[in-house]
Amino acid sequence: MVSALRKKAVKVTPTRNMLDTLITSKTRIKLLLKFFLNSNSSSYLRGLESEFGESSNAIRVELNRFEKAGLLTSFMKGNKKMFHADTGHPLFREIHNLLLKHIGFNQIIDNVTSRLGDVKIVYLIGDFAKGKDSKIIDLLFVGNNIDKEYLIRKVSQTEKLISRKIRFLVYKDVDYKNILRDYKDSEILLLWKEE
Repeated sequence: MVSALRKKAVKVTPTRNMLDTLITSKTRIKLLLKFFLNSNSSSYLRGLESEFGESSNAIRVELNRFEKAGLLTSFMKGNKKMFHADTGHPLFREIHNLLLKHIGFNQIIDNVTSRLGDVKIVYLIGDFAKGKDSKIIDLLFVGNNIDKEYLIRKVSQTEKLISRKIRFLVYKDVDYKNILRDYKDSEILLLWKEE
């Protein structure tokens, strides 16, 4: 007797939608992006309230949960209680990597940097580097002899995969250090570096 096994089709959910499904609180997702995408980010309750456009009570509840779980630490700066990610927490790196996948950075790096030329470093700048969700991803490519036509094609393909726009700047290896002086640590994030 032969029994027929039916295989269920496994639906693959993009990481971006998966995070929204796993974490139903939009405030919680915004806080994760704010603090865990760029570990140099820090902020206080009223600053987050104006940045997120949400009530301070909802934000306060989530901040307290994260702090109680040890994911965030706090310190006083004047009369403001500042929060930032605890980079020593065992889950910090995993949360950071999950957020990179949620936004689609893994696809950007895989699709865009391959065969691009002599790329040394790729930085994230703009809103995402500051921990703010955005429909636009700003990247800074550093290298020599970067094939800009190939970059434009790959960026266009990647935009369709991740449903976000990508803006980019390209600097030669010798010029970019002057440019970096214009950014604070909380405004620039290293995404990829040549090994």
